[in-house]
Amino acid sequence: QVQLVESGGGLVPAGGSLRLSCIAFGRTSSSDAMGWFRQAPGKEREFVSAISWNSARIYYADSVKGRFTISRDNAKNTLYLQIDSLEPEDTAVYYCASATLTMTLTQNGGADYWGRGTQVTVSS
Repeated sequence: QVQLVESGGGLVPAGGSLRLSCIAFGRTSSSDAMGWFRQAPGKEREFVSAISWNSARIYYADSVKGRFTISRDNAKNTLYLQIDSLEPEDTAVYYCASATLTMTLTQNGGADYWGRGTQVTVSS
């Protein structure tokens, strides 16, 4: 079993920045792909970004390209999401996810494990 714990969310003004973190506990594997999803109020959960186990492949949703940067530190079992130039439309609960295959995150919108989420609220 793997437990994912997110942190770093908060209330920020438009144009600001945040850095989300996700620590993996339990039977973790550095060979797993990891990623971020988000769910805004009244909307379905959507894919944000994913990174392969060795950081060789990185994917972003079109809506966040150029503003979000995903990274991971396998030695610390930690995933990061640097969010810059925040927009009110970025307001959502951000979820960390992991999967054996990267395509599970990028194409199927699923994951083997999910975190409980961290709230990001952007004020206009």
